[in-house]
Amino acid sequence: MSEPTQPYDLDDLVVRMDGVGVRRGHNELLAGLDWAVELDERWVVLGPNGAGKTTLLRLAAAELHPTTGVVHLLGERMGRVDIFELRPRIGFTSAAVAGRVPPDEIVRDVVVSAGYAVLGRWREVYDTMDTERAEELLATLGIAHLAERTYGTLSEGERKRTLISRALMTDPELLLLDEPAAGLDLGGREDLVARLSALALDPDAPAMVLVTHHVEEIPPGFTHALLLKDGRAVVAGLIDDVLTSENLAKTFDQDLLLERSGDRFFARRR
Repeated sequence: MSEPTQPYDLDDLVVRMDGVGVRRGHNELLAGLDWAVELDERWVVLGPNGAGKTTLLRLAAAELHPTTGVVHLLGERMGRVDIFELRPRIGFTSAAVAGRVPPDEIVRDVVVSAGYAVLGRWREVYDTMDTERAEELLATLGIAHLAERTYGTLSEGERKRTLISRALMTDPELLLLDEPAAGLDLGGREDLVARLSALALDPDAPAMVLVTHHVEEIPPGFTHALLLKDGRAVVAGLIDDVLTSENLAKTFDQDLLLERSGDRFFARRR
């Protein structure tokens, strides 16, 4: 395979995908995808069920290799780098990660154990700085008071915030959030959106990619959007250019009206 043309300087990118496809059996989960994420960008990825959103995020998390095309992460080409050295530089939350957390694990340990890339503390040794950082992150996400609780006793919203704290523990260069507001009630969603907005607006925060089904869950401060349908990009770019009624209608095969109130988005069927 010949090297793809490089319109970007890889030093400025945290993610770059060129002609990427993922196939499982006869199913194309992604096809012909070109996409790039720069250091200071915050992306939201939208699309219906089966559009390829989680597959895209797993590629960006170095959990999956493409069937076709080339993926660069943090300046390294997948297939030519030790992924076990790469993964600690990437923070990732998903339902799959949540399902692997032992229910009897102490919340503080769920966060601090990210330093060893393990779920379920065993014989690892952490110093005071590690513990303090874990507690600071829990405080940032508004759940410092839950540090001594067990993960299994938390509400869905508290679990989501615990896992975001864990994803930030290693001071990653890229933060990937797969449907972080899924399953939350209105109050929990709005609290999480506000906290993610504060993170997105922090110039010292890592590049971010958030997957969601709902425009209402997009935190203020996100700069770019990618719309996916049937494993292919419908449109990608600056969020104000991409999020239009016309583009949402193409993506979801519905006559949708997109409305905006301040820095929040809302969509409904006409």
